[in-house]
Amino acid sequence: MNDYGLDLRFGVFVTGTSKAPQQAVDLALTAEDAGIDMVTIQDHPYQPAFLDTWTLLSFIAARTERVILSGNVLNLPLRPPAVLARAAASLDLLSAGRCEIALGAGGFVDAIAAMGGPRRTPGESRRALDEAIDVMRAIWDTSARGGVHLSGDFYQVDGAKRGPAPAHPIGITVGAYKPRMLRLVGRKCDGCLPSLSYLPNGVSDLTSMNAVIDAAAIDAGRDPSAIRRYLNVGGHFNDARGDLLSGPPATWVDELAGLTRDYGITGFIFATDDAAEIETIGTQVAPAVRELVAEHRSA
Repeated sequence: MNDYGLDLRFGVFVTGTSKAPQQAVDLALTAEDAGIDMVTIQDHPYQPAFLDTWTLLSFIAARTERVILSGNVLNLPLRPPAVLARAAASLDLLSAGRCEIALGAGGFVDAIAAMGGPRRTPGESRRALDEAIDVMRAIWDTSARGGVHLSGDFYQVDGAKRGPAPAHPIGITVGAYKPRMLRLVGRKCDGCLPSLSYLPNGVSDLTSMNAVIDAAAIDAGRDPSAIRRYLNVGGHFNDARGDLLSGPPATWVDELAGLTRDYGITGFIFATDDAAEIETIGTQVAPAVRELVAEHRSA
C-alpha cells in the first residue's frame, strides 16, 4: 500500500482540434458543470491540426470559473521558460489562481527543429528542463531582491526583472518515466504525470517509479508525500466488466480507488472528448471514488 494521503483531483484531457475550435471549450464547460477539477490540453505547437495550447487555455479560463487549467504537457523547447513563467503568472492572476504547469522535455525532435527549436539529445532535454524549472521559479519569486541571474548550459538569464507573482504558488509537474527524470521530480517538482498507455508493464510500473521519486525526495530533504502522482488514463463505460476502466461506473470506482490505495495516484486525468463520459465521471465516478478512498484512509 502506498497512499500518500493527498486530496483527489479528477481531470479531463481534451483535444484542441483546429477543425472544430469550439469543441474543447464546450467540453471544458461540460467538465466544470459536472464537477470535474481540471481541464488539460496537449501541447504540440508544430502540429497545425491542433489549436495553440496556451491560447486555448486562456480562452477556456475566460469562459470558466472553477476548473484548474494545465497543459498536458507543455512543450518546453518551444516555450522559453522565462516567457512561459510570465505567461503562467498572468493566466493565474486573470483566472484567480487556476493555472498549473506540467512540462515535457520535448520528445518529437525533428518536429521541434522544423519549428526553429533546438535539436537536443534526451540527456540534454532533461538537463534543460532542470534548468528551466529554476528559471521559472526565480521569475515568480518577487520576494528576492534584484533581477534573475542564472547561467545554465541551455538557459542564460542575466538581470531579468522578477514578476509578476502568480495568484497562488503554481505547481510544476513533469511528464516522467525513466530514472533520471523521476529523480528530478523527487528533487524539485510538485508532481509527476505519466500516461498509463506508455507504461510497458501497466500499473505495476508505478511501484518502481514511486520508489525512485521517493528516494530522490528524501535525499533532497523533501517529504515524498508532498509530490502529487498524476496519471493520464483512458477508458470506456460498458455494461460488462472488461480490462482496467472498461465496465460500468461502479467498476471504475473500485479500480480508481485501488490506484490511490496501492500506487498513490491522487490525480486522474481522463483522455476523452465524449461529453457524456465526462458527465458520468464528474457526477458518478469521482464522488464515489472520493468516498471509497476516505473509507480506506479512515480504516
